[in-house]
Amino acid sequence: EVQLVESGGGLVRAGGSLRLSCAVSGITFGDNALGWFRQAPGKEREGISCISTRDGSTVYRDSVKGRFTTSRDNAKNMVYLQMNSLKPEDTAVYYCAAIRIPLLMSLRGNNYDYWGQGTQVTVSS
Repeated sequence: EVQLVESGGGLVRAGGSLRLSCAVSGITFGDNALGWFRQAPGKEREGISCISTRDGSTVYRDSVKGRFTTSRDNAKNMVYLQMNSLKPEDTAVYYCAAIRIPLLMSLRGNNYDYWGQGTQVTVSS
């Protein structure tokens, strides 16, 4: 059974930082990509970042480039999202997700097969 469990969300002031973690089980790191998504109230889910567990290559949404960094620890089956210079518009529920197809990198949610339950991030102005 594949499980993804996010943690690290919370309330932070604009300009602050948070680090989200995602513990992954049931997937062998090394072939699959893992992504971070977010969904704000009344808005569609959007892909934030994607990282290859094979070589650590990454893809980012334009609006977070230079502020957010995703990383992985293959030994611990963990994926992280470091968020700096947070803005009120970053407020959302953040999800990590996994792609079953090896080597596919994507920011499209419909390419992902497994999802975590989400963690709330609230950025106050």
